[in-house]
Amino acid sequence: MKIDPTNLERALANSGKPENKKTEQMPQMNREQEIAFHQGCLNTLVNERNELIKMIGNVEMVMQAHLKRLEELGVKMQSPEKK
Repeated sequence: MKIDPTNLERALANSGKPENKKTEQMPQMNREQEIAFHQGCLNTLVNERNELIKMIGNVEMVMQAHLKRLEELGVKMQSPEKK
């Protein structure tokens, strides 16, 4: 999905729709509603990002444990990201 950063509303309205279809007019929000909407979106995205960071940390920890055990067994491995 490609998002046009210059016009967020149009980009979101057109996301997932074929180019040749007419897009429906988005309901208009007053300034306070729009601010609350964007703040809510950012809060959700921050929480999602934090969960991804936790998940990456867990995966890294398990990978390191496997690498350590392989070294204990006499197998020399180079970590995957250094290949």
